[in-house]
Amino acid sequence: MTRPILIVPGLNGSGPGHWQHYFLADHDNAELVEQADWANPQAGRWLHRLEQAVIANPGALIIGHSLGSILAARLATSSVASLVGGALLVAPADIERTSTLHARSYEFGTIPTTPLPFPALVVASRDDVYMQRDKARDIAAAWRAPFLDIGNAGHINIASGFGRWAQADELVDQVSVRIDRRATHRRLHPPPETRLRSA
Repeated sequence: MTRPILIVPGLNGSGPGHWQHYFLADHDNAELVEQADWANPQAGRWLHRLEQAVIANPGALIIGHSLGSILAARLATSSVASLVGGALLVAPADIERTSTLHARSYEFGTIPTTPLPFPALVVASRDDVYMQRDKARDIAAAWRAPFLDIGNAGHINIASGFGRWAQADELVDQVSVRIDRRATHRRLHPPPETRLRSA
């Protein structure tokens, strides 16, 4: 069975020309998590939309970008966390830096630091104006997710030359392998309470 994929953009969405837009067009199993207002990210409303998408697509692999990566990480403390297959979190954005760069405030809370209960991979750049590389690495460590530094790649968006991004497929495959390994391990080594219920 093909694993469902949820595309989770950040501020202003990921329109034509963005690598997430191409990924959505190129994969029949990919679905955009649509927000009512891409220009005004609100943590509660955006998270509710994402939770509804996860409920409708259990086991999905989430592909987040920018504030979308921060949003996906908030699922760690959500009631739907167990339904998430895994996540590819690209160029997570520092909420405070985003507010400064756009000269306005956003109702998006703070960056979550709860360890992610599902397989994930954090991808960041050395010259991203929205997040310092070292801070991105520290956040990945807090989330207990592997960290991939892809060099000088800006915010990994249209402005830094990321249209159709072939490496995205490779990174999704890496996360998928980890999801499958976790599922296999759980089948072979179920938690004690699960063994008791099935006995």
